[in-house]
Amino acid sequence: MMQGDLVVRKSYGGDVLFRVATIDQQSAILKGTDYRLLADAPIVDLSVVKDGDLPVAIRQARLRAGESTQRMQEERQQQIIQRELLRVQNQTQPYFEVPGRVLHLDGDSNYMKKSMQLYTQMRVPAHGLFVHESQMADAVYRLLPQIKPDIIVITGHDGVLKNREQNDLSNLASYKNSQNFVDAVRIAREYEKNRDSLIIVAGACQSHYEALLQSGSNFASSPGRVLIHALDPVYIAIKASYTPIRETINLTDVIHGTISGIDGVGGIETLGKHRVGLPKPRTLTGVKATV
Repeated sequence: MMQGDLVVRKSYGGDVLFRVATIDQQSAILKGTDYRLLADAPIVDLSVVKDGDLPVAIRQARLRAGESTQRMQEERQQQIIQRELLRVQNQTQPYFEVPGRVLHLDGDSNYMKKSMQLYTQMRVPAHGLFVHESQMADAVYRLLPQIKPDIIVITGHDGVLKNREQNDLSNLASYKNSQNFVDAVRIAREYEKNRDSLIIVAGACQSHYEALLQSGSNFASSPGRVLIHALDPVYIAIKASYTPIRETINLTDVIHGTISGIDGVGGIETLGKHRVGLPKPRTLTGVKATV
């Protein structure tokens, strides 16, 4: 077994696929490939998995991820069609769109790349950065005034500590990275106190949902202390980016549209960030029109 190998834990029935992050003689630090989970395990409990021989649970998770992406694309296409029909009926000029801008901070470089691919696919303006969870508060403080996003995603790896001193899920010390996420959320909310002006999506697998909401998040994980899919925070950010500025984000739709569902993600009523404008800018010779 080597660093970078794909593995599952025998004692958990191979329910989650991991990549070996670091390894020593007796144990390994693992990062989930599909779920935002950080774990450690004895090497004797690990089994190497080949790409073409994925466990059923992993294949099902990836199938649900594909279905969620397809559903999001269909909803976006329907939104475009409906708006165009209204424009034709009202005999107005062609409009232009300004979706909400996203700043995505991720504690996993692979997840960050996958997230940016989905933002690009959905045509959401986004700036992504790989930042270790312990450095996220500093990164938020530094980047918010520079990027000035409408939506910020603060995510990475988390998990309930297996050998925590007290069996108390209300204590932030019982989590691998929830305290780091909470600190970053507080900095973001100090920067912009209005929850409709800056939408904050925070957390990862098994994160302290209540603490994240109390510190200022609009959406957070994980109410049921369950594993969340790597792209769940991205789906919420995209939904916020394309929900009209005059409408609240449909909580039922956005939560049930994620892969982990209501046990994995929750939030509060929040206005969307999508705007339209008239007339559509003309591209002048030698000048590139941008929005």
